[in-house]
Amino acid sequence: MVQRLLLQGNEAAGWGALAAGCGAFFGYPITPQNELTEWFAREFPPRGKVFVQSQSETASINMLYGAAATGVRAMTSTSSPGWGLMQEGMSNLANAELPCVVVLVSRGGPGVGTTRHSQMDYTSATRGGGGGGYRNIVLAPWSVQELHDHVQLAFYLADKYRNPTVVLSDAILGQMAEPLEVKALDFGSLPPKDWAVKGITRHQDGQRRGLSAGQGFFPSPQYPTYLDFMSAFDRKLKAMRASEVRYEAHCVEDARLILVAFGSTARMALEATQAARERGMKVGLVRPISLWPFPYEAIRKLCKSAKFLVVEDNLGQMLEDVEMAAGEVHFLGMLARHEPREQGMVFPDKVLEKIEEVY
Repeated sequence: MVQRLLLQGNEAAGWGALAAGCGAFFGYPITPQNELTEWFAREFPPRGKVFVQSQSETASINMLYGAAATGVRAMTSTSSPGWGLMQEGMSNLANAELPCVVVLVSRGGPGVGTTRHSQMDYTSATRGGGGGGYRNIVLAPWSVQELHDHVQLAFYLADKYRNPTVVLSDAILGQMAEPLEVKALDFGSLPPKDWAVKGITRHQDGQRRGLSAGQGFFPSPQYPTYLDFMSAFDRKLKAMRASEVRYEAHCVEDARLILVAFGSTARMALEATQAARERGMKVGLVRPISLWPFPYEAIRKLCKSAKFLVVEDNLGQMLEDVEMAAGEVHFLGMLARHEPREQGMVFPDKVLEKIEEVY
């Protein structure tokens, strides 16, 4: 049954978690994602699900670790300063191969930054901010509907790879309201969570299960040495790169100039692309949906016939990824906001001005 509602993006992420079968949420209030924590506080306890407001983001990520170890679908949400506090926990979750979801509603930075909208967490989300060289699949929705859908996809991918997955949002997406179809999505079957710590009486073989955030450091039957663990970890990262690249392309077939933008900024870039087309300019748009793994190969193929313009609400963090695929790339960032203050935005007419400059 499909339920249609008018909702904010932060609330849509909560409905997506519910549709995915999430059973536990641990979080700490921080702007601009407070509506999401509030949603779980209101909606989870009456349904018999777990909601805990922790004493800090450090506590949230470690509670998430404990819940994920039991095999339950669990998540947290936060914003940039809180995300910074979670990095040690994220690294340990990756090492212990525990599936879970983090919704990251980015704000300005570094440090405490601003509570206004921004896309400043691109690098820390896509590179893995904690120790050990791990990676998380990072999904970048651009609408309220995609926030709902991508949270469900994130749970599926987390279980598929036994790895944390991040949904990277921002204040514009989180607090804008749009029509939403609330529905459960089916992404296919998943392996049983036979690894989960549930007690010996709950496993068919009657054997005890154990999990460690020190895989590779402490010898185990599965990974006797550090290199055994690293080899398996490497295979998992390569499998993600091979199978989980997602992107969307608009009007790229004959484009002389291709914009690359993600999240809320991609909406401005698409409107500018359409306006440029109306003026007779052959302009297209590539929207990476998975920021990691990044669609390098798709951009590399397009760069043989087009120039590129990256549009993002930061100082050029995704720009580095596009340059790796396409070489010289033009850039329009947060310093080109229509109103050059933190309340300002990169509006489509600013993007169109840049298109006309570099076309």
